[in-house]
Order: sequence, then structure tokens, then C-alpha cells
Amino acid sequence: MSNNKILFIIVFITLLLFLLVTFTEGIPRVIIGTIAIIFFPGYTLLSAILPCRGDLFWVERVGLSFGLSIALVAMLGLILNCTPWGIRLYPVLITITSFVVITSVIGWYRQRRLLEAERLTVNLKLNFSGWQTWTKFEKSLYIVLALAILFALGALYVIAAPKQVVKYTEFHVLGTTGKASDYPRVVLNGETLYLTAVIVNYEHESTTYHIEIRIDGEVVKQIATEKLNDGQEWECQIDLVPQKQGENQKVEFYLYKNGMEQPYFDTPLSMYIDAL
Repeated sequence: MSNNKILFIIVFITLLLFLLVTFTEGIPRVIIGTIAIIFFPGYTLLSAILPCRGDLFWVERVGLSFGLSIALVAMLGLILNCTPWGIRLYPVLITITSFVVITSVIGWYRQRRLLEAERLTVNLKLNFSGWQTWTKFEKSLYIVLALAILFALGALYVIAAPKQVVKYTEFHVLGTTGKASDYPRVVLNGETLYLTAVIVNYEHESTTYHIEIRIDGEVVKQIATEKLNDGQEWECQIDLVPQKQGENQKVEFYLYKNGMEQPYFDTPLSMYIDAL
């Protein structure tokens, strides 16, 4: 297969990535996107600057393509970061695609100007009959290339494998100094007990909460939150007045989500006070 056909296939797959990014999600988009990042830019650049068959061995050309691609994508990202567009999906996609297309056209043009015998071609048949005659350097290059390809495939599997999204909510009750370890322990008769409740939503969806406060099993206060977006934090000051005197009164804080009847946590946050 001629190198010009390879460049045509690379350009076709790169342009196909636009459609996949726009209209699809999931593993196909990740696989093609990863290949386009870790191999295509380096390969097309080498085709543009070293188009001749004798410029590089194929193992060197493929190995350098991986290394150059990673370096080029990082450099293009730094350049984009200095522009108004920044490092976002479509600016990155357009930049890498433009680079691949331009270098492919240059490589195709330079190949066309070479003699037929000098043009780069690839033979897909694997032939290891000359392994014994290869030098240690050549053997090392093939081994490193094989390991690099295996590593790239492993990284691709890790990236493409579906990941389980962890959903949770943070709930804290803080004392007067903003810590969970300095709750007031003694309250005089008629004195107000001041605390701070903090909720952070990591449910990956908009969620509403309400807090139910009990003293010795008796509900004394309920507080509802506004709708919290994913990652949003809510904070509220709680003022409590004990209903009766007594030592070691258990104060419990139950959190409920989206109007559910069961508390979000199996065990409520709790503290003990002496109401004198």
C-alpha cells in the first residue's frame, strides 16, 4: 500500500471524528479520538518532512509517530491556551484536524514528486525470517515499538471502559468556630444554641434536601433547602432552643433528599447537650 493511500485514510478517519463528536457518544468516539491524538499528527508530519522510502525504517517511523503526536498535541494545546478560544473540545478538534489535513496534503504532494522507486510503501506481511541477522539496535527498536503499541492499547481500554459514576452528598453540622468538634455542650435555660449546617450536592443532578432536627426523639425544627445543582454548596445557620431542662439530651440531625420518607443516611449526625 502506498503512503498516499495511508494519508487519505488518515484524513478520512480524522474528518469522520467530527461526525462522531457531534452526533455520538461512548466507545467509538473515544477510540477514534484517541488514535487521532496519539498517532495521526506525528505520522503525517513525518510524511511531510521525510517522504522518501530510505529516510527512515518503518519501525522508526511508527515509533516516532507516537512520540511526535504526543509532543505536538501538547504544543498545540499550549498555543490554544493563549488564544481567546482556550482548550475546549471543538477548538482542539479543529486545530488537530487542520494540522493533520495540511501535513497530509504536503506529504502527498512531496510523494508525488518522487520517483516511483523512492516513494514510501508499506508491506503488511509480517516476516521475521531475518530476526537472527538483525542488529541488537534493530531488535530493541522492534521490541520498544511492540511495547508502545501494547501500552497504547491498554491506555485506550482504560479510557474507553465505562466508568461508574459515584453519587453522594456531603452533610456537616458545625459549631460556632466552623468545626465539627467544638459543639456547645451546655446551654442555659432559654438560651439559643447556634450551629451551622452545610450540604454539598455531588449527585450529578439537581437535588432538594430538608433537615429534620430532633431532641431526645422529639422533632423541634425542620429546614428545607433550595434546589442545589451538582457541585453546589448550601450553608444555613441553625438556632435551637431546648424545650426542657436535662442532662445528656441527644440532638439528632436527619437529612432527607427530594422529599423521600427515608433519611439519606442510616445514622443521623448527633450531639449531646446539657440544658440547665
